[in-house]
Amino acid sequence: MSYFVVDVEADHTTPATGSMISLGAVKVVDGLEETFYGELAPISPLWNPDALAVSGFSREETLEFPEPDKTMKEFNEWILDVNKSGRPTMFSDNIAFDWMWTAYYFDMCLIKNPFGWSGRRIGDLVCGLENDMRFQWKKWRKTKHDHNPVNDAKGNAEVLIKLRDDYNLNIKLK
Repeated sequence: MSYFVVDVEADHTTPATGSMISLGAVKVVDGLEETFYGELAPISPLWNPDALAVSGFSREETLEFPEPDKTMKEFNEWILDVNKSGRPTMFSDNIAFDWMWTAYYFDMCLIKNPFGWSGRRIGDLVCGLENDMRFQWKKWRKTKHDHNPVNDAKGNAEVLIKLRDDYNLNIKLK
């Protein structure tokens, strides 16, 4: 089983009210050299300018992005290509948000979600190991959180590697 950290940028709060505009992922292995980045054209006429501003893109720019079917097919192929065995597992900083968008888009594009029905939230894992639900785990990131979804995924993957190394977490990175 391989582990992936996924990060999504969107122009609204849910797929019912907006569109995913970019997606980044990193396979969790030492070096974090296996990454994916994709942009997606909007699927909804609805969008929130404040939410979109977080990504640094304008609405006009997003309208020129590739169709979601193309990006999601490429994302699925990348996952299947770099996954070593078993079902890939998705981790995220905010699994409720990132998994919701990812699952919706796989379903919309008629692609079987390679992550299945669930994912794991990094913060919950860290807080459990620290025995402190308010533990500020993001300070362990090395890569700056800048809303580039690949950079954000890398920073979160760095935390998983730290947990393996410092807490002897039984997580096999292959």
